Amino acid sequence: MNLPNLLTISRFMLIPVYIVVFAGGERMLPAFAVIVAAGITDVLDGYIARKRGQITAIGAMLDPLADKLMLLTVILSLLATGHIPIAAAILMFIRDIGMIAGSAVFHFSGRKTVPANWMGKLTTVLYYAAILFIFIEASFAQVYLWGVVVFSCVTSIMYMIQIFAINRDQVQPIDRSHSHLTGKSGQQREL
Repeated sequence: MNLPNLLTISRFMLIPVYIVVFAGGERMLPAFAVIVAAGITDVLDGYIARKRGQITAIGAMLDPLADKLMLLTVILSLLATGHIPIAAAILMFIRDIGMIAGSAVFHFSGRKTVPANWMGKLTTVLYYAAILFIFIEASFAQVYLWGVVVFSCVTSIMYMIQIFAINRDQVQPIDRSHSHLTGKSGQQREL
């Protein structure tokens, strides 16, 4: 296990830490500090992996999963305390769970997935900025959050287009050489 993957795993371990700190009452600043620590490990694991040539398939899969699970945990905690509207939370959940499930299906079926890119990283930064604005109760926090939700939906569509594009060439052509299934014209016979 290399250092970047250990940093990614540490992000998974910060999720319950965040829950405990957030649930401890009105201590928003310490809870946000845990989020910042998770963000720092996210930046470091990617930087170290690229710098040392330690990019691994497991790291490429776990890194965005850790990001999404942390974000979903934060969203759920903010929803439970009435800091974000339910409609925004539902859209964020659908988007992130869809991204996790879609990536897992493609990964485990042997298809290619799109590695983290600038759109995904920008979306993550914008979400964490929205969370900061919510934590400090900025007057524009809700409007900003909705802007990020719309932006993330657009980037998700772009991500799915990329996934389908890189996997288009992997689709196996239909084998029409089985004469017992087709007639002389190549049309499928009714069974």
